[in-house]
Amino acid sequence: MQRSDGRRPDELRPVTIEPGYLKYAEGSALISVGNTRVLCAATLEERVPQWLKGKGTGWVTAEYAMLPRATQDRTARESAKGKVGGRTHEIQRIIGRALRAVTDFAKLGERTIWVDCDVLQADGGTRTASLTGAYVALALALAKVPELSGARWPLSGMVAATSVGIVRGILMLDLAYDEDSNAHTDMNVFMTDAGKYVEIQGTAEAEPFDRAELDRLLALAEGGIRTLFAAQETVLAAAGVPIRKAVNV
Repeated sequence: MQRSDGRRPDELRPVTIEPGYLKYAEGSALISVGNTRVLCAATLEERVPQWLKGKGTGWVTAEYAMLPRATQDRTARESAKGKVGGRTHEIQRIIGRALRAVTDFAKLGERTIWVDCDVLQADGGTRTASLTGAYVALALALAKVPELSGARWPLSGMVAATSVGIVRGILMLDLAYDEDSNAHTDMNVFMTDAGKYVEIQGTAEAEPFDRAELDRLLALAEGGIRTLFAAQETVLAAAGVPIRKAVNV
């Protein structure tokens, strides 16, 4: 079965990652997954939150936002509403957790890395694209600190994410918006290159899914995420950034 964009059910949308997209950020990347585009920027601060001062360890955190015309209809800026919505809170928390899952805070030292993910155009999978691009931006920022090279390199592995779902009875990888909005089951999978999961967000919108379908969806997601790891590695290797893969892949 071919999808509306001609892909096979087990095929990712075209993925491109443009490193160094911003002039001033310590690390940045523009990631495009099909028609979804997210600008990720990593900022390095030589300080930590108050609750970490004097402990010799660092911190990594993330923020996520969507531009008003990233979608078909204009969405009001959350700053204009005076509060961050629940969906935004959820997404930026998982991005931060996923990045922290592969960061050694003792090696980072008393530094904070802020990773901002701004959705320029949304066509499904904005949270998964954000995390995949955020990892590249984070690695590029860390590479700017000479003392974090070699044995002090603070990234212990890689992390990326993709979506899977069941649409019209077919298991599909990397759902575009038209598929996501019609999916009977929708799942976002965040995984390290050690094959360990940071988070699995799975919901049955119509018929509940069973264990066999869950296992097949996770296998489908892992295949897509392995392809994303290869894309991240290619970009970072070209930029001279060390890649430390998990030892138990």
